[in-house]
Amino acid sequence: MKRIALALGMLLMTAPFANPARADLVHRMSSSTQLTVNGAYTDSSRIGSTYAVSGNNIKVDTSNSGHFGALTAGSATAAPTLDVGTYDVNTAGSAFTFTESYTQGDAISAIGAGVDVTAGVVADMPSYGETLTMSGGVAGTLAGTIVSSGVTTVVAGGAGTTATGQFVTEIIID
Repeated sequence: MKRIALALGMLLMTAPFANPARADLVHRMSSSTQLTVNGAYTDSSRIGSTYAVSGNNIKVDTSNSGHFGALTAGSATAAPTLDVGTYDVNTAGSAFTFTESYTQGDAISAIGAGVDVTAGVVADMPSYGETLTMSGGVAGTLAGTIVSSGVTTVVAGGAGTTATGQFVTEIIID
């Protein structure tokens, strides 16, 4: 009886340590390449004609045009222009100030006119007051390969291109 109790006691003491071994293993490998060729674009904004005048002790010279500067009406394809006025000092011998500024606005281009793109390069663009132009990429020798051994190769292309190669390996042991 003592032997059975002793064997049972030993079994109960070692039972928590008798779990089966767990050795789950996950191994992943992946390769990738990404090749990008930028597109050409132009972003243009027409600016309008503006005229501003300010001063002190200044008057319009009525012997000529009879007005300070003024903008003309413009047309469907032309921006307003400046009609220059003539000025004189109001009180001779007294101090005076005079400031005048003028910005010539952009002409109005026909819809669809003004931008030509050839092989990713902007050949011409509208001549507006605010213009941002980006030439597109030229693929040229741009390339990316992955062989069965996992070796990744990327070859640079022309301007405006990117090539990225990546190899990832992951080992998980549970």
